[in-house]
Amino acid sequence: MSSPPLLALRGVSKHFGAVQALSDVDLEIHAGTVVALVGDNGAGKSTLVKVIAGVDPADRGAVEWEGRSVQIKRPHDAQALGIATVYQDLALCDNLDVVGNLFLGRELHRFGVLDEVEMERRTRELLNSLSIHIQDLRVPVASLSGGQRQTVAISRSLLSGPKVLLLDEPTASLGVQQTTQVLGVVDQLRDRGIGVLLITHNMGNVKAVADEVAVLRLGRNNGLFDVNTASQEQIIASITGATGDAVTSRSPGSGEAGR
Repeated sequence: MSSPPLLALRGVSKHFGAVQALSDVDLEIHAGTVVALVGDNGAGKSTLVKVIAGVDPADRGAVEWEGRSVQIKRPHDAQALGIATVYQDLALCDNLDVVGNLFLGRELHRFGVLDEVEMERRTRELLNSLSIHIQDLRVPVASLSGGQRQTVAISRSLLSGPKVLLLDEPTASLGVQQTTQVLGVVDQLRDRGIGVLLITHNMGNVKAVADEVAVLRLGRNNGLFDVNTASQEQIIASITGATGDAVTSRSPGSGEAGR
């Protein structure tokens, strides 16, 4: 018997005034699986991320964590479960170095003073475990490349030991080499058994690292595809609404159906 998903959304809906942003959305994220969440602008991707992260709680629907019903009403609820989020703006402090950014708000102390040596050791250890190479950890992050900044933000989110990581457009505005670097980190996250929700517009990224593709269209599910068997044309047609519901599940009985 297969284990339940780490995170499951059942019939989640969200409205803002008269605008229905999400309507009866289902989604599952399993351990060691990368799910790409795709859709056109206004499809509801960012809203769904905020619902999962507890920033904008759902109006209706059920949330399950490792098979049990839970409530995510605020960011602390999501963090307590083991859900971490890296938003597009990264929320890095440009004037602080890599170590300072990773431990901002959770600094280590020894004999009443900051334990800079231990924080730098742990930072180096974490970056090495993800095959992230930043030669000088003491330079301000403002001087790092876009790809390096993204990997710093992802690394910071891992300090809390999350089981699910939400990545909102992590390769937006990055060059080819920097994108490859970030996608390599996503592969490492999968290898560590973390469930990843990757929000992206880039079909190349989807094919490179995702196991499944969940399509949102006008706030509704419009397809769940296995990356290994679905063509790029099928996925794009589902995004644009050019075809009917074509759903290919990665595993039988996943519980998600196209709309």
